[in-house]
Amino acid sequence: MIRNFGLVLLLAASALFGQQNGTPVSMVVTAEARRGKTVPAIEQQDLIVKEAKERRPVTGWKSLADAPTQLLLLIDDSARASFGTEIAGLKQFVQSLPPNFRVAVGYMRNGMTQFTQQFTDDHAAAANAIRLAEGPGGADVSPYDSLTDAVKKWPLADVERKEVLMISSGIEGLGGGFYEDNPYVQAGIQSALKAGIVVYAIYSPSVGHAGHSFWQTSWGQNFLSLLTDQTGGESYYIGMGAPVSFQPFLDEFKAAQQHQYLLTFEAKPENKAGFQPVSVMVEGKDASIAAPQRVWVKAGM
Repeated sequence: MIRNFGLVLLLAASALFGQQNGTPVSMVVTAEARRGKTVPAIEQQDLIVKEAKERRPVTGWKSLADAPTQLLLLIDDSARASFGTEIAGLKQFVQSLPPNFRVAVGYMRNGMTQFTQQFTDDHAAAANAIRLAEGPGGADVSPYDSLTDAVKKWPLADVERKEVLMISSGIEGLGGGFYEDNPYVQAGIQSALKAGIVVYAIYSPSVGHAGHSFWQTSWGQNFLSLLTDQTGGESYYIGMGAPVSFQPFLDEFKAAQQHQYLLTFEAKPENKAGFQPVSVMVEGKDASIAAPQRVWVKAGM
């Protein structure tokens, strides 16, 4: 009887220790070839996850290639007229997506997102919701505020992969400053991270003076790169002008979807919920991992 009681205490203590040992955190990551174009097979034991430079146990590694996915096509309503030449290609891209993708279309305007199509598995309907940008009348002062607004309006759904494909100049016109800690850019990053949304971006020039200002254009591209790097996505652009075609970028985006995984690890328990720095590496394989650079960790019990 005493032995059984001791065993019960031992099991209870072990369970309690297990709860305190870590807080489960999941994030969408993308495997990439380090050299060449072939992404090698990656197993859970190949991964090294560090939170604030401390290695943490990896507890889950699941392919998302065929997983239910929400994708928001988020278009800057102040895009230059050159955007109009890309509409046919964007419509074809949306209609070519596999059936596990539910697609929404929204336009960034005055720091908000106006949806022309809510999330739907009717890809033809989503494609038909893509229209010309309003140009000078679009007047989007901050694509990052618009992203934050889109996240707030994001419908609740039990899906493991949520993504944004943003088409924008990246120019932040509210005067938050040309530095990494721009509050409007950081607010957009944090809203996406907390919601578990991976952001991709295609650079498309803006109308007006800002659209041909080297200083603002270069910082707009820097901000887009910061946003996508921080959330685990990718930023696509060639020089300061409008790309000849979005098609190579759209093809790269689609290819990346086939190499995405849901990675789960045990984060260090925190007394207070908040963002923690994280890094993901592959050991012994000719591959790298694109992952969010911070994760939201709930307060420990």
